[in-house]
Amino acid sequence: MSLEPFSSVTSAAVPMPRNDIDTDQIIPARFLKTVNRAGLGDQLFFDWRYLPDGSPNPDFVINRPEMAGRAILVAGDNFGCGSSREHAPWALTAWGIRAVISSSFADIFRTNALKNGLLPVAVPPEELSRIASILEAEPEAELTVDLEASELRLPDGSAIPFTIDAFARRMILDGTDELGYLLAREPDLEAYERAHPPPVSTLAAD
Repeated sequence: MSLEPFSSVTSAAVPMPRNDIDTDQIIPARFLKTVNRAGLGDQLFFDWRYLPDGSPNPDFVINRPEMAGRAILVAGDNFGCGSSREHAPWALTAWGIRAVISSSFADIFRTNALKNGLLPVAVPPEELSRIASILEAEPEAELTVDLEASELRLPDGSAIPFTIDAFARRMILDGTDELGYLLAREPDLEAYERAHPPPVSTLAAD
């Protein structure tokens, strides 16, 4: 699968300081029938984002006009918990989010995110609190998520290191996935096969 390569993003952030944001809130189950990512950005956080009559909820953060175009979401603890669904990172990236900052991520969500070009940046709880305080004081403050350097840079010039699985990091930097990685190495695989032909059977004929 071809993805947009990611090395670094600088953006004002979408603040969503809720703990335990689960995948059913990120993308409700009724929208999981599609295998096409088109339109999933409109369904992101659907039950929080829209009122019962279908109109946008003016109190929900991503409905605020100033949030348009922001590529970093700052959440609370335990982001992406709940059931496994690849549509969750699909919906986030379709809306425009390239990185989510939290103090912890559910393992399945983290895996799905990394396979789909969404960067889950885990920072210590005290650092997440510091980031939240910065955004509360300066809502337009920009953060930089630098995957090449594996650090999150804050407006005050400080940097918070983060760790990403080395293979997943390479895939996101290159804008590809496991299948794309293998296909790009097809000449090497073919050369290996030529150099290692299968053994010829030595069984004697009857």
